[in-house]
Amino acid sequence: MSGIDVVVTGLGAITPLGGDVRSTWEALLDGRSGIRGDVLAGTEDPVLSGVAAGTMAVDPAGLLPAVQAKRLDRSQQAALAAAAEAWADAGAPVVDPERLAAAVGTGIGGVGTLLSEDDVRERSGARRVSPRTVPMLMPNAAAALLSIAYGARAGSYTPVSACSSGAEAIALGARLIRAGEADVVIAGGTEAAITPLTIAGFRQARSLSHHAGDPASASRPFASDRSGFVLAEGAAILVLESARHAAARGARVHAVVAGAGIAADAHHLTAPAPDGSGQASAMRKALAQARLSPAEIAHVNAHATGTSVGDAAESRAIREVFGRVPVTAPKASLGHLFGAAGAIEALIAVLSVEHGVIPPTRNLTPETVDPEIGLDVVTDRREAPQGAVLSNSFGFGGQNVSLVVAAASA
Repeated sequence: MSGIDVVVTGLGAITPLGGDVRSTWEALLDGRSGIRGDVLAGTEDPVLSGVAAGTMAVDPAGLLPAVQAKRLDRSQQAALAAAAEAWADAGAPVVDPERLAAAVGTGIGGVGTLLSEDDVRERSGARRVSPRTVPMLMPNAAAALLSIAYGARAGSYTPVSACSSGAEAIALGARLIRAGEADVVIAGGTEAAITPLTIAGFRQARSLSHHAGDPASASRPFASDRSGFVLAEGAAILVLESARHAAARGARVHAVVAGAGIAADAHHLTAPAPDGSGQASAMRKALAQARLSPAEIAHVNAHATGTSVGDAAESRAIREVFGRVPVTAPKASLGHLFGAAGAIEALIAVLSVEHGVIPPTRNLTPETVDPEIGLDVVTDRREAPQGAVLSNSFGFGGQNVSLVVAAASA
């Protein structure tokens, strides 16, 4: 493994909690919710009525030129908006195009475009389908658009690994830099898949939360009464850079991507291995690459979607690797951004080590934590030095990614 250090010099996000990084972070620390009720209002289908989801706090189309926005799927709009913030935050680095890459993960891609254009075909015939349909629905389009926008010619990559896609894109970006193939990588994830079809599919699979009452209370990771996840949308982009390149231009460094671990359960297409073995493997690989012991991790940013089997398997894996360790579950506030989840939670890990704080897990008290979890779940904002944080992202297909983010001074 190369001795090249990978640092984070830029952050950008658009999420259910806010239209940028600052508003998202402040809302998360305050324990606010980005979950809204009845997002498919007007439907007569009882399966779809009253569904809660985490829609973006700001319409990404409004952050782009109107002509450009009309030619893009909502997931692509979100990626471009988040990337613009991240690139500006990084100081718009001057970099050789042959040393600049883009890696943007997504779980589903332009499903909104796919479904809406199929509706057009059914109503009005094939001649009325937009000629832009294919580029708008392609999963790789977000990465390609960033490559075009920033002149990234070292490669355009699109990990499609369900809920671990965004984290895998960051791991890939760090690997490209360590391998000497790039000096800067624009990396992250995007998703905009709140549609009747996707919600119906997840609901029929009994994956979605059916918690009654306030929509803001529907996402309940680690709670005794958890019943599933809440689908959300948004994007998060990190500008990754070799430490040498960042230092040469005097860039501000938010944190270090110290390690990444990837492992597969090889167990089931939708259910995690009950013993958490694949997840534990990913965490151990990330620690080994970071050259850190479990005791040096201040807290774990858990994948924790709020499903019964998922939270149980992850907590078992975390206990196996770390013992009893502080954990936080941002999806209680954000919902599950699917392919973008790993990217936004990596961004949260960066901010945690930068500011020395563990965000709270909403909708939870020490008394309502499932006793079988066996972890120190942080239910109130906790100020404490965060030398290094491990962030988990686990996807359908048994695809597990863990990232270790360390303080820039560590």
